[in-house]
Amino acid sequence: MPAVTVENPLALPKVVVPSGAVSRPVLAVTTAPGGFEGEGFPVRRAFAGIDYTHLDPFIMMDQMGEVEYEAGEPKGTPWHPHRGFETVTYLIDGTFVHQDSNGGGGTIRNGDTQWMTAGSGLLHIEAPPESLVMSGGLFHGLQLWVNLPASDKMMAPRYQDIRGGQVQLLTSPDGGALLRVIAGELDGHEGPGITHTPITMIHATLRPGAEITLPWRADFNALAYVLAGRGSVGTDRRPVRTGRTAVFGGGDSLTVRADEQQDANAPDLEIVLLGGRPIREPMAHYGPFVMNTQQELKQAFEDFQRGRLGTVPAVHGMG
Repeated sequence: MPAVTVENPLALPKVVVPSGAVSRPVLAVTTAPGGFEGEGFPVRRAFAGIDYTHLDPFIMMDQMGEVEYEAGEPKGTPWHPHRGFETVTYLIDGTFVHQDSNGGGGTIRNGDTQWMTAGSGLLHIEAPPESLVMSGGLFHGLQLWVNLPASDKMMAPRYQDIRGGQVQLLTSPDGGALLRVIAGELDGHEGPGITHTPITMIHATLRPGAEITLPWRADFNALAYVLAGRGSVGTDRRPVRTGRTAVFGGGDSLTVRADEQQDANAPDLEIVLLGGRPIREPMAHYGPFVMNTQQELKQAFEDFQRGRLGTVPAVHGMG
């Protein structure tokens, strides 16, 4: 799980928690069920079973892989529409190619992120390049859906490429954790992702036995999803491991700790920390559309069927 790393974390800026910060309690720990997406790549549904009041403004998140493909096995998604939200694709291992009907797109590799604002609607496709299909190889990533408020749902689509080298790297006071700020802000340090709905997205790697306490905006929710490894969350050390999501309550700091002993295939605790300012609007979600009302959903399907969300480009080589 290379993502982005450094030789000496102690050379990085250190995150400091203000004295008197109120620690967020852990409200629940859930286990992500497995499934398949697109043309058949394996996913874990990170937010399954969590009440939307704790997720808002996030809608869903899939852990894609981790899977070692044989030659000819890598799969992606066919062309499909979206409207009303943003997709964030964070690739940890492998290569993925994106193209959309709005002219956006590109290739992401280890540690890169693709941020697509669907807004008023578009068609897009995500797939491994032909070279990876031919050779096989390791594939591992995340896709997060972030809701847009009603005032932004019909905005013009937008696409951002965030290279792994652009993320803000931070550490804990003892250097036991590497924090990659992909979007949002942590202790005054900002990540490169430009978001319409204010959020924070961090990929943290904790060495065995390491503990971090991070300042967290009181007006944001807080979620932690374990990509790999074993550890605990909260000051009462609720156990978590690969495929589990922790939901935090109110406060302005959160604590994560890696177990002293880790499995050989996951030497560190790898965890994604998410926070966002709740939109607190009605949500109507069906398939690839996230709107505010059932009527708006019906209109989205009608617009798609009538070709108003764009058309598949005549030439769309994904190699």
